[in-house]
Amino acid sequence: MGSQEVLGHAARLASSGLLLQAFINWKEAKLTWSFFKQSFLKQILTEGERYVMTFLNVLNFGDQGVYDIVNNLGSLVARLIFQPIEESFYIFFAKVLERGKDATLQKQEDVAVAAAVLESLLKLALLAGLTITVFGFAYSQLALDIYGGTMLSSGSGPVLLRSYCLYVLLLAINGVTECFTFAAMSKEEVDRYNFVMLALSSSFLVLSYLLTRWCGSVGFILANCFNMGIRITQSLCFIHRYYRRSPHRPLAGLHLSPVLLGTFALSGGVTAVSEVFLCCEQGWPARLAHIAVGAFCLGATLGTAFLTETKLIHFLRTQLGVPRRTDKMT
Repeated sequence: MGSQEVLGHAARLASSGLLLQAFINWKEAKLTWSFFKQSFLKQILTEGERYVMTFLNVLNFGDQGVYDIVNNLGSLVARLIFQPIEESFYIFFAKVLERGKDATLQKQEDVAVAAAVLESLLKLALLAGLTITVFGFAYSQLALDIYGGTMLSSGSGPVLLRSYCLYVLLLAINGVTECFTFAAMSKEEVDRYNFVMLALSSSFLVLSYLLTRWCGSVGFILANCFNMGIRITQSLCFIHRYYRRSPHRPLAGLHLSPVLLGTFALSGGVTAVSEVFLCCEQGWPARLAHIAVGAFCLGATLGTAFLTETKLIHFLRTQLGVPRRTDKMT
């Protein structure tokens, strides 16, 4: 091969490389690969208990069936409410913020808007999760009794569903914190997070096996709660560092007024007493009375939230396009 042919071949290779570079943004390709690895690890964390259940035979078929029913019922709220919110606001944060750039180096107006939205979302997730947890504890047995009869409501089903209500609270908070974190992280930060997820995946599988051996099918939900708590902690640390040098404090959304917390505690106590005396072997009149008690407590809780969390109410009015009464009159 002559020198001219060698030079021609090299030129063709260089042109093809330039052409490939023109069609592929390698920075975004590497970021996409990081998110792919993260999705794979999240799949293990989300469905890991099924692998343990299938391959290690820690539960009999009856307990597996009850667990699957409770898991499907409990995850309805996450799939129908929390997941669309997480996906929508991930897109919002990704458009408003510049990925991998410090908050002090971005447009302060955009940073302020993102902080205000994140604070309201955290407050909304916390309120929704607390409501499900508090009222779910007292109405899990009734819900399973209506759905599947005594076969579900008399065994381990109520304990499983009550545990899942606590898990839903963690799911709600984690969905909001991670949608912001993944929208603001750089490629290097996503890679570091993936290493944490890898270690978490391994520990989650081991913990699922140990807790299930110790306390039955509830162990799967407890392991999921532990996993979710670690992920929330990671995201909260990132958010704190991100806004550390700015005047904005979006994590204030995790603080509720003492009056509202007292209302939640009182509602939980009243509905728990109502469950003891009215549910679920006293017939339908007693069940309806139990439901009426819960409806009254829920109304009191929502009314208290409406009066104390004015910033969240304004955010919801803005998102839903609901005008104030004074606006209608003018």
